[in-house]
Amino acid sequence: MLDLLVINATLPDGRSGMSIAVQGGRIAEVTAGLDAPALDKLDAQGLLVAPHFVDPHFHMDATLSYGLPRINQSGTLLEGIALWGELKPLLTADALIERALAYCDWAVAKGLLAVRSHVDTSDPSLLAVDALLEVKRKVAPYLDLQLVAFPQDGVLRSAGGVDNLKRALDKGVDVVGGIPHFERTMADGAASVKLLMELAAERGKLVDMHCDESDDPLSRHIETLSAETWRLGMQGRVTGSHCTSMHSMDNYYASKLLPLIAQSGVSVVSNPLINITLQGRHDGYPKRRGMTRVPELMAAGVNVAFGHDCVMDPWYGMGSGDMLEVAHMGLHVAQMTSQAGIRQCFDAVTTNAARVMHLEGYGLEAGCDASFVLLQARDPVEAIRLRATRLKVFRKGRLLAETPAATATLHLPGRAQSTSWMSRKS
Repeated sequence: MLDLLVINATLPDGRSGMSIAVQGGRIAEVTAGLDAPALDKLDAQGLLVAPHFVDPHFHMDATLSYGLPRINQSGTLLEGIALWGELKPLLTADALIERALAYCDWAVAKGLLAVRSHVDTSDPSLLAVDALLEVKRKVAPYLDLQLVAFPQDGVLRSAGGVDNLKRALDKGVDVVGGIPHFERTMADGAASVKLLMELAAERGKLVDMHCDESDDPLSRHIETLSAETWRLGMQGRVTGSHCTSMHSMDNYYASKLLPLIAQSGVSVVSNPLINITLQGRHDGYPKRRGMTRVPELMAAGVNVAFGHDCVMDPWYGMGSGDMLEVAHMGLHVAQMTSQAGIRQCFDAVTTNAARVMHLEGYGLEAGCDASFVLLQARDPVEAIRLRATRLKVFRKGRLLAETPAATATLHLPGRAQSTSWMSRKS
């Protein structure tokens, strides 16, 4: 007997009337019209069942700290970094853990079951590192938390930066991070990329660097990151996050850069909500949009994912852990409004993001983990349009969260008694 059988599901690839059989926490079969004995049956009623959402770029050590010790008045990246510097001496492990766990509750309710979080290693005490390692242990039964050793103040710019980062890795942090554009010079930035890439290669670690989170078209550390990836044979194991300077680069240089990124197998993570908020702050009009060249990167064959980056912290006062909100902003800023483009934005918060994190057992095929979400939508396009309600959230076949359907009762003469904002079936 099956543990769980989902029937009448629509899948992201458009297949409808599908059944998903679950046994022992894994998907045993995905086929049309299956009916078999099961301890629990769920009729999806033609709605969309998708693999769980994935956030490949977040800062959990800062989340839910908005207003501590003050609010970012300018809204700039640099004031946010300065504000974080003011907050760090006030941090306690207990408060950081409590905020992170609260955010993980939000994430699970939104069907977000895997998060890659950068954790600041600039403080020699490594308080945030220890706290998030504890959070990782606590949430392991229901959320995959992958940690990146992130030298927020610059691995070369700050005293002990390299040693602090190495100690974080020794403690069990998963991924090597960096922030080359925040080093004191462009040369130091390039040197930091080379140093950190060699460290990752030596230790067999994945890499995820903040690259060129700037409006400066001459900030080109993604070029160095790609070249080092190729030199060290680390194709498929490296990610460049943000890459916002690419929105200011001339097309000739970009025509050289995009193939280099693709050939090196470097993934790119854009953070639409935060990039559109922080970038272009020094512009008059016309004002730059602030996000990297998402459709162009995808067309070049680069794996592009979307991250949330921040939720209620020194850089961004909004957010709720909703990756469909991230995808919604991404398609608008990138002008990816075709049906194919919208579906690519859905992939950017699911399959593409899972590829960035090297998640094992991810997907809706036999043998994959039975970790999926029933959405109040009929397809990925409608899911993004509505930021669809997560009706059911499963991890390895176990129900983690459920939310009542979003429905409004109407009192309109001669009209329907309710609406759910879903488009009519054709």
